[in-house]
Amino acid sequence: MDIGNRIRVIVDFYVDGFRNMTVGRKLWTIIFIKVAILFFVFKLFFFPDILKENYDNDNDRARAVAEQLTSR
Repeated sequence: MDIGNRIRVIVDFYVDGFRNMTVGRKLWTIIFIKVAILFFVFKLFFFPDILKENYDNDNDRARAVAEQLTSR
């Protein structure tokens, strides 16, 4: 059994498993919704766009990033 055939068997196994799910689809949907909400909340509250707040244009932002990367 070559590597391409093994990968095909593994992919077919998972595709067939997801296709035949009933309760699992609802659970995966809930999981994806929760992860999307978490990423949105983290981005919104914990990772503010500091460069946009501190600098007026893209040239100033690029210069600030370059200084931070080269000064270390």
